[in-house]
Amino acid sequence: MPKRVDHEERRAEIAEALLRVAGRRGLHAVGMRDVAAEAGVSLRLVQYYFETKEKLLLHGLRHLAARFGERVAARVREAGDDPGPRATVEALLAASLPTDEESRTFHLVYTSYAVLAVTDPTLAAQPFVRDPDAAEAALTGLLHRAREAGLTRPDVDARLEAVGLLALSAGLGTSVLVGQRTPEAAAEVLRHHLDRIFPGGPPAGA
Repeated sequence: MPKRVDHEERRAEIAEALLRVAGRRGLHAVGMRDVAAEAGVSLRLVQYYFETKEKLLLHGLRHLAARFGERVAARVREAGDDPGPRATVEALLAASLPTDEESRTFHLVYTSYAVLAVTDPTLAAQPFVRDPDAAEAALTGLLHRAREAGLTRPDVDARLEAVGLLALSAGLGTSVLVGQRTPEAAAEVLRHHLDRIFPGGPPAGA
């Protein structure tokens, strides 16, 4: 009896191969043949699942966003059973800093997608823009609840702070990626800005 193929698992394996190649060479240099070789499958199989490089890139973007969501959730769990708003915000921001191979690949590839989306209308029309918007909304909600609970300065504008923190995190990630500063130095900058928003500082033991 022939082995039953799990098509979603196969698509995920090909997407992972895309991310690995893009992490080494940059997204602009990735071809479907490269991805097939990395995944250990035929070019025809990659074309069967995705038809075109554009469709492969779009699937890779969704796969990357899902992986980032899992990474944030894991960071929040590591902060404890009831981490509180500040620890949750810090976990969300720190998850995208290139502190290991996985997060380095995430930042490099996601940034590459952003650059390609500037000149590719099809990519720009996809959920690429909505993913950062979702992060902004989640962060705004956390800061709003923290302000209502008296954990931040009373004059904190939750939305503006969320926009600024996400932009800061992205810029710090790039500075780590190009060797301008270390992950530890980037995390220190993040904590400095969170100390300004949460004047009580991080919880004891954090």
